Amino acid sequence: MPGGRPPSLRTVASWILTHPDALPEKERLKLKSVLAGCPELDALAEHVRSFGQMLTQLRGERLPEWIAAVRADDLPILHTFANGLERDLAAVTAGLSLPWSSGIVEDHVNRIKMIKRQIYGRAGFKLLRKRVLLAS
Repeated sequence: MPGGRPPSLRTVASWILTHPDALPEKERLKLKSVLAGCPELDALAEHVRSFGQMLTQLRGERLPEWIAAVRADDLPILHTFANGLERDLAAVTAGLSLPWSSGIVEDHVNRIKMIKRQIYGRAGFKLLRKRVLLAS
């Protein structure tokens, strides 16, 4: 980057993961400069943005074409990610298409697991039940 220290990897990653309209003009120009210097990073940023659009706009039907586009580029890390998505393509497509989320249930499950870990080996089911009910 001319005229100064290059941005950190963390900074560039946050720029790529932020919606372009939400980036301040100064950061958008810095990102454009970084992407112009590295075609692989530019391709990666494009794939990340298109996946983000699928995710936010519930467009899961586009997943097979996204995976094909990823495979067309020489980005081994994204190939690994695409392989993982393909292992359960129907579930991933549904997750990217349907408006329902299991986030609330997962939150409760994680909270109960944390409480269980805190009292592991100290008491039985009665104390666990009491802690779960009082934590609610």
